[in-house]
Amino acid sequence: MLNYNKLKDRPRDFLAVTGRTLEEFTPLLPAFQAAYGILYPPHLPYEGTPRQRQAGGGVKGVLASDAETLLFILVSQKTHPLQTLHGLQFRLSQSQTNSWIHRLLPVLQHAVRTLGHAPERDAHRVAASPLVLESAPALAIDGTERRRQRPQDPARHQEHSSGKKKTHTDKNILLVNAHTRKVVYLGPTVAGKTHDKKAVDDAPIAYPANATLDKDSGFQGDEPPGVLTRQPKKSPEATS
Repeated sequence: MLNYNKLKDRPRDFLAVTGRTLEEFTPLLPAFQAAYGILYPPHLPYEGTPRQRQAGGGVKGVLASDAETLLFILVSQKTHPLQTLHGLQFRLSQSQTNSWIHRLLPVLQHAVRTLGHAPERDAHRVAASPLVLESAPALAIDGTERRRQRPQDPARHQEHSSGKKKTHTDKNILLVNAHTRKVVYLGPTVAGKTHDKKAVDDAPIAYPANATLDKDSGFQGDEPPGVLTRQPKKSPEATS
C-alpha cells in the first residue's frame, strides 16, 4: 500500500511514483488544498446539492488527509496504472478509484495553474510563455507516448497501435526548458503511431528569437527559422 507518511522518508521512491521531489510536493500541497476548496466548497457535497449534515460527518474516507489525496492523483498521472491496480495501492475499489480521479484531476490542474507551472497548450504562444522566459531560451523537444485502451474501431485501432511500444498509445509533443527542466509546452494529443515531426508540422511551435533546440532523429528536418537546432549523431565506430 502507498502511504504518504512512509514515502516522504524515501526520497527516491517518492520521486519515482509521483514525478516530484518532496521539496516540489510541499509548496504544491497548499495550492491543491485551496483549489479543492474553490472547486468543491465545504458547505456543499460533491453533487452540489444542499448539505444534509455537517461537513466531516459520516464514514471517513480512505484518503484521510490532503497529502494522501494529492499523492493519489500524482501517482495516477505519473504512472498511469490500470484503475484496479491503482485502487489496490490505496485500498479503493475500481469504481471508487475512477470517481476520485475524475474529481481530483481538475483540482490538480487548477493548483498547477495557480503556481504558474502549467505548460502552454497553444503552440503560437510558446515564445511569450513565462516558463520559457525564466532563463535563456535553451529548449529540448521530444515526443512522449502513454498506453491507452485498445480502440474498438478498426481504423482507430491501427492509428493507435505503436510498433515502438508494442501496444496502443496516445502521443504528445513536449517542449522543455533545459535550464529549469520545466515542461513549457504540451502539444495536442494524437494517435501514438503519428510521427514526431508530423505532430510538430501539424501544430508548428513559435520559438523565441535566438533559441537553441535539442532534438532527436524523430525531428530530423524540422528547422524552425531563427532557431539553432542540435541533433546527436552516431559515432563512426557505432555504424561500422
